[in-house]
Amino acid sequence: MDTNILLENGTNELEILEFIVDGNSYGINVAKIREIITYQEVTPVPNAHPSIEGIFMPRDVMITAIDLKNCLQRGQSEPKGLFIITNFNKLDIAFHVDQVLGIHRVSWTEIIKPGTTVSNPEDGISTGIIKIDGKLIIILDFEKIVTDISPETGLKVADIAELGVRTRNDVPILIAEDSPLLNKLIVDSLKKAGYENLIHTENGQEAWDVICECKEEGTLDKHVRCIITDIEMPLMDGHRLTKLVKSDSATKDIPVVIFSSLVNEEMKKKGVALGADAQLSKPEIGNLVRIIDDLVL
Repeated sequence: MDTNILLENGTNELEILEFIVDGNSYGINVAKIREIITYQEVTPVPNAHPSIEGIFMPRDVMITAIDLKNCLQRGQSEPKGLFIITNFNKLDIAFHVDQVLGIHRVSWTEIIKPGTTVSNPEDGISTGIIKIDGKLIIILDFEKIVTDISPETGLKVADIAELGVRTRNDVPILIAEDSPLLNKLIVDSLKKAGYENLIHTENGQEAWDVICECKEEGTLDKHVRCIITDIEMPLMDGHRLTKLVKSDSATKDIPVVIFSSLVNEEMKKKGVALGADAQLSKPEIGNLVRIIDDLVL
């Protein structure tokens, strides 16, 4: 299946690949997908996590295969179906699914954030739900799935300690991150690095609302002198937020740092075209602080 569907930059749209696991429909952002291949025999890894089926090497690149059925607590998958090979946070991971149904182009405004009965910040593995043709598709949090299996692949907060003693400062930074857990980790990490004047929002729309309110009050310099944004967020994504900021004469000089698991060479080109001042993959929290230092101090 061709996953190289081109989207215009900053339109607040995404492509969702719908797939089946154990008879249920789930979704993944096409931007995370490298390719989709038929199931291949894997080599089991001794003492591995129960959700890791093993490893295999298509095109001489070693890839870890994860059994999504096991992750969803529905048992073990049979040796058939498909592998969705993904790339995010600089990792190549294959997810074993039963079937792929197709791709849907949707707006982030159509993504419904799951309630606490479906997903909670600590344990849930759903980032959103979308209704298409009367059917609900649950968008899975693939970053959390991988981090739960292998915690060392997550946000490297220990990098902050390596920065040494830091002076306190009150440079106002606006953060847009929909994951409550990551939002807290980013805020905690920036505070440890000396940045104490932080506003954290859950998506690009909330961040843009803060910016617009500050514009009206004439307090932009007091409240927003740097923006850190994820890409994947409900209501408004980070690329759309970047485009709005950089297209407005009142805000175009505010540094925008895209901090996302989706930052790869292709996505970097989109970010550059939109005017992003810097782009980093999610694990690099230490480098995030260094870049903010360069942009605002």
